[in-house]
Amino acid sequence: MKLSRVILPVALAFAAVTARAQDNRFNLYFDTAASFRLDNSADTWEGAFRARNLRVDVRGAYGDHLTYRVRQRLNASSAPANWEYFSRATDFMWIAWKFNDSFTLTAGKMCQALGGYDYDENPLFIYQYSDLLDAMEIFYAGVALAWYPAKGQEIIFNVTNSYNYSFDYEYSGGALLSDGSRALASKLPLSYLINWNGHIGSSLETRWGGGVINQAKGFNNYIVFLGQKLVRPSFQIYLDLMGSIEGIDRLKIASGELGGYQKDVTYTSFVVKSNWQFAPGWNLMTKAMYDSASVPLHKNYRNAFGYAGSLEYYPVKGQDLRVFLAYIGHKVWYTVNTLQDPGTGRLEIGFMYRIKAY
Repeated sequence: MKLSRVILPVALAFAAVTARAQDNRFNLYFDTAASFRLDNSADTWEGAFRARNLRVDVRGAYGDHLTYRVRQRLNASSAPANWEYFSRATDFMWIAWKFNDSFTLTAGKMCQALGGYDYDENPLFIYQYSDLLDAMEIFYAGVALAWYPAKGQEIIFNVTNSYNYSFDYEYSGGALLSDGSRALASKLPLSYLINWNGHIGSSLETRWGGGVINQAKGFNNYIVFLGQKLVRPSFQIYLDLMGSIEGIDRLKIASGELGGYQKDVTYTSFVVKSNWQFAPGWNLMTKAMYDSASVPLHKNYRNAFGYAGSLEYYPVKGQDLRVFLAYIGHKVWYTVNTLQDPGTGRLEIGFMYRIKAY
C-alpha cells in the first residue's frame, strides 16, 4: 500500500481528535459530484456514469490568529510537481496569521488572487468553465497579504510562482516559438497580483483583479479579471469580463491549435451566470460564455460560445445537496480554414453534495 494513501486519513483523524481535545475549530468537508452523462460530438452520443468532482476540504483555527486550510483532489494524480514539489492535486495547503482586524498574511499553496465570480466559485458547483478558465492553472505556492480598509472591502496583494512544474517541463524541453526563436527560462518566474473584493450598496458586489505574470526571460503576461454580481433575495446574476495578453502562450490554446508556442497571444472571455430560486427548494441556473483568441498572424482567429442550463432541487433543508438535470453545449468558429469544430453537447442527471463530515 502506498504511503500517501495512509497519510491523509491518519492526518484527518489526528486533526479531529486534537481539535476535540483542545477545543479548537475544525471543519471537514467532502465535495462530491457525480452523474450519468450523455456526451455528443459529431452527432455521436456516448453515455456513462462519471465522477466529476471528489475533494476533501479541511479548515481550522487555533485561537484568534492562526488559521489553516487543506483541500485535496482525490481523483487526480498526487505526484509532486518538479518545481514547487506540491502535487497538482493539492488545491490548498496554507496557513494564515491574522495580525488584527485590518491585516492577514497567508503563506503556502493557494488560489491566485484574481477577480471574477466564476473563478472564485467552488469547482464543485461549476458545470463548465469558459475556455479561458478551463485552460488556466490557478493554484500555486506563494504569499498573500489581505488588507481590510473598511467593512465589506478587501484588498489582496499576492505573489506566487508562475508555474507548478519547471519551465522546460511546461514548454517541452524549452520554448521553441512559432517564429523559430527560442525562449529562455526566467530567473525569477513569479506572478504579481492585486485583487479588490468589495460591496457597493446592499446588492452589488465586485471582484476585480489583475497583474503581471513572468514565465520566460523577456516575456510577460498581463491579466485582468473584472467580476460584478447583483444579489437579490431569490435571484443572483454575475458578469465576468476576463482578458489575458500573453507574451508567450501560457494557456496554450492557440499553440495547441496553430502549432509551435505562439507569441503575443490575446485571450478574452465573458461569462454571464444567473441563479433563480423560483420556489422553495428549487433553483434554475443559466449560463452563457464567450471566448476569443488572437495571434499576430491570425487576428481573432477563434471565437467560441458555450452555454449551460440546470434545474436543481435541494431535497434536504440545511444541506448543500442538490439533484440536477443539466445540459451543456459548446461550439468554436475559426477563421483558419484548416481548423474545424463540430461542436459538443452534454446531458447530465446527477447530484452535487458538499458533505460536512465534522
